Amino acid sequence: MSPPLGSLILYTNKIEQMAAFYQSHFGYSVQAAETDRITELRPTKGGVPLLLHPAAKGMRQGQAAVKLVFACKDVPAFCAAAAKRGLQFGKIHQADGYVFANAKDPAGNSVSVSGRFA
Repeated sequence: MSPPLGSLILYTNKIEQMAAFYQSHFGYSVQAAETDRITELRPTKGGVPLLLHPAAKGMRQGQAAVKLVFACKDVPAFCAAAAKRGLQFGKIHQADGYVFANAKDPAGNSVSVSGRFA
C-alpha cells in the first residue's frame, strides 16, 4: 500500500508573510514552536498541511515547477472575495467543464483556484 501525501514543504525567506497569506486567503491555521525551524500551516477544512522552511542562501524561490491548486466550487466568487483581501488573481480561464485562475504567493510560488476538484 502506498502512503498518502502527508505535507508539502515550501522553502522561503518570507515565513511571516507566507503564513499570513495562506491563513488569510485559504483558511490555514498557523502552528509554530519556538524550537522548530519549520512553521506548520494546517488546513482548517481538510487537505494537505504546508510546512514553511527557511530557504538556504542562494536558493531560487517561486519556481514554476510547483503550483498549489486549491479546490473551489465558485472560482469567480472566490477571486472577487480574495481581491477585497488584497489578493489579485489573473484572468479566469475556462477549460473542459471547469474554470481556474492563477496568482502568486509572497515567495513567488504559483497558486491556483480550480473548479476541477471541487
